[in-house]
Amino acid sequence: MEGGNSPSLQLQQLPLATAAVSVQPHTDSFSYKENLIGALLAIFGHLVSSIALNLQKYSHIRLAGSKDPRAYFRTKTWWSGLLLLVLGELGVFSSYAFAPLSLIVPLSAVSVVASAIIGIIFIKEKWKPKEFLRRYVLSFVGCGLAVVGTYLLVTFGPNSHEKMTAENITRHLVSWPFLLYMLVEIIVFCLLLYFYKERNANYIVIILLLVALLGSMTVVTVKAVAGMMLVSIQGTLQLDSPIFYIMLVCMVATAVYQATFLAQASQLYDSAQISSIGYILSTTAAISAGATFYLDFMGEDVLHICMFALGCLVAFLGVFLITRNRKKPVPFEPYISMDAMPGMQNMHDKGVAVQPELKASFSYGALENNDSMPEIYTPATLPIVQEQHGPKGVSAPPYRVLEHTKKE
Repeated sequence: MEGGNSPSLQLQQLPLATAAVSVQPHTDSFSYKENLIGALLAIFGHLVSSIALNLQKYSHIRLAGSKDPRAYFRTKTWWSGLLLLVLGELGVFSSYAFAPLSLIVPLSAVSVVASAIIGIIFIKEKWKPKEFLRRYVLSFVGCGLAVVGTYLLVTFGPNSHEKMTAENITRHLVSWPFLLYMLVEIIVFCLLLYFYKERNANYIVIILLLVALLGSMTVVTVKAVAGMMLVSIQGTLQLDSPIFYIMLVCMVATAVYQATFLAQASQLYDSAQISSIGYILSTTAAISAGATFYLDFMGEDVLHICMFALGCLVAFLGVFLITRNRKKPVPFEPYISMDAMPGMQNMHDKGVAVQPELKASFSYGALENNDSMPEIYTPATLPIVQEQHGPKGVSAPPYRVLEHTKKE
């Protein structure tokens, strides 16, 4: 009996073994296909969003001298930019449903590269041939590094794919690694908020760390919401679960507070510093949150993890070089420079400033005490004109011209 049953058992086990062998390559190819779809959607979304923001910026620049502050509402350029911006954000949002969180977040470097290229080509700033390399060589090097980093991220990105069902999200939400991560993040966030609000520590690193911590929770909830919507479209309804609405509320709340801190940072610091430092901190925090919540790097070998980290570092360096060479805005001055006026001779040859520096109170050079200034900068004296009186006499003039001395 044993000899007769063994061939049948072998025949029954053969298809199972064959099926088990054939499933693994199909799963790997399917996960790579999902990674590629998510990466392409993210790149497309960031490119379209960058073009949209530059279109709206171009519309605002054209109407800078308009008396109506809302004149841009009547332009097709601004509305085209708004529609493209919505399309780009939808592309980025949908990319989280296909690829792991740790792969999608660093691809925001594409928007920085696109903005740099658009600024160099289409803004048409006046520059001399000798200044071209000095002004734009870092930008081109940064763009190249960002492209190399993006390629490494897409190639060696994590392949963890899990259906975003309500049961799986709830299981990740109550897991001890994520609870420990949330405890540490809440403590760090409260400490930073204390120093920022109570001690007036308005350092750019503190503000952008607050943004990064909030942003890490934003991307976690975005992936959960987008993934549950995709599963619902595929046929398994997930929108009736309470965890979906909990994630949706957390996504909106963290995004609003994140925008608030970004607005405060933009009032204190240059946009180039915010772009570079914010990208590095936000990407690092988001990858840490994705690795803890969704276990993105579970089962990955050391080589893939190291190459992925190298891609992140290369992208960080590229974004830093791009934003480092941006032209800083000229601060507001409450007076007109004398050497900028047509027909006015330059009086700054010896380094003596005609106008004062901007102080707490607006004061002009003519109102300053000039006792210590050289004779050439003292107020001019008006000559006295003696009027001739007729023989019958004329009444005194209604005014007198006084001589100005240096003591006065």
